[in-house]
Amino acid sequence: MGGPGCGKGTQCKNVATKYGFCHVGLGQLLTQEGQCSTQWGWEARDIMLQGLLVPTVGRAPDLIMFDCSMDVMVCRVWHRGQKEHRVRDCESALRQGLETYDTLCEPVLTSYQQNNLLRNADLGRSSSRRHFAQCCSVTERLQ
Repeated sequence: MGGPGCGKGTQCKNVATKYGFCHVGLGQLLTQEGQCSTQWGWEARDIMLQGLLVPTVGRAPDLIMFDCSMDVMVCRVWHRGQKEHRVRDCESALRQGLETYDTLCEPVLTSYQQNNLLRNADLGRSSSRRHFAQCCSVTERLQ
């Protein structure tokens, strides 16, 4: 779990490759669904364009929190939106998304932390190689 642009997608793909896991990126699935001509796809797209979180069902037994500063996330998402032309990465949706993420995810993170189920990986300004090493360390402690 982590805010938009924190690096969770990149690092999850790397960890999946190293440990033979299957990586399913929820953001990518929702983006693809939003491009479909279905009622659910239209609703998901509208929610994402408003910078809100699309409701999902499920609970992870352990949760890895990808820590990253707001400034770094804004910079990364802005560049990603320019490069990939992703509608949900426009500035207004980005700012609303970060605010929504903070507001809605804080109780989830607090609950996982209180139950000793939260693991942190710092994905700030250090190198991608260092991020991956931290993710591997957290993953190995969970196995």
